[in-house]
Amino acid sequence: MADSAKTKRDLRPGTRPTLIDIAEAAGVSKATVSLVLRNSTTIPQRTHERVHQAATALGYVYNRGAASLRSTRTRLIAMAVNDLTNPYFAEIVAAIEDALTEQNRIVLMSNTGESVARQSAFVSAVREYNVDGLLTVPAMGTDAAFIEQLRAWRLPCVLVSRAVPGAEVDLVQADHRAGMIEATRHLIALGHRRIGMLGLNEHISTGRQRFEGYRQALMEAGILLEPRLVLSGPATRDSGLAQIGALLDLPEPPTAVVCFNDVVAFGAMLGLRARNLVPGPDFSVVGFDDIAEATLWRPALTSVAVARQLVGRTAASLLLERIEDFDAPARTVLLPTQLVIRDTTRPPPEQTTGKAKRQRSSP
Repeated sequence: MADSAKTKRDLRPGTRPTLIDIAEAAGVSKATVSLVLRNSTTIPQRTHERVHQAATALGYVYNRGAASLRSTRTRLIAMAVNDLTNPYFAEIVAAIEDALTEQNRIVLMSNTGESVARQSAFVSAVREYNVDGLLTVPAMGTDAAFIEQLRAWRLPCVLVSRAVPGAEVDLVQADHRAGMIEATRHLIALGHRRIGMLGLNEHISTGRQRFEGYRQALMEAGILLEPRLVLSGPATRDSGLAQIGALLDLPEPPTAVVCFNDVVAFGAMLGLRARNLVPGPDFSVVGFDDIAEATLWRPALTSVAVARQLVGRTAASLLLERIEDFDAPARTVLLPTQLVIRDTTRPPPEQTTGKAKRQRSSP
């Protein structure tokens, strides 16, 4: 850097350094400084470093508000997520943010808590910041009118994991139906004929699709679906614990269950332990999502794996494509799942029904 270059002390009190000041300090043109500050790959790395050193020495702060006035793009992406406390969604969100950060995008995020009102308020607010696009795991109850409003605003949007019935919009999700078919077929192949389902939620597309998979696998095997073996409720450990107890209290309890997700399955495993039953040898349990915790339980949980990193990165990529071509036809990307067999699924033991009854009467 030249000896005559300006420093922070050379600037008049109260004035902000400009691109011209940085250009003079770095010995480059104003246009080069502008390209460097926008992370252009057309400028050599050595020049990038010299410009950033000059900007730091002068105390320059990039004025994104002014930049947004010069461009219709802000590089801001909004992300509304139904439940960030759920490990499944947390991992997808982390993958999305990693992918967008690599593309020099900044994420504005909301945990909507399954509230349609909160979701709408967030989207209305981020419009004021002129966000380039929206990624959302739609809150329970989101309808097509919400998506149509986004389209009227010409706000690019991609749905993640959950569909909205009747909405013409980009969607990235795992093949929930196929995953549950595979899980249920696995139990049938082991010899189970009375198979329950825990944590059903037909208010969201994920729940409906997983239930469809369970029902289809039973039908293919000639097994009659018994409504009393299918229990609905929130996707929590408490729900799984209570629901497995309800199934064990039936006159003819099942010998296995598929669960809406791993969290429900963990609750079911706790409920089995409370009855002195061992998940796997005494009663088979299958989860869904295959979050990291599934491998840490003892016995380790059999689960349907969803490639959460791939879901997140695909959603980010699809949104960036939508930003570039808003009027292109809507796309649905269906990603494959994989059953990971561990220790919680075994053939049904002899006289399982009698054993469950004896455990209920134990102190």
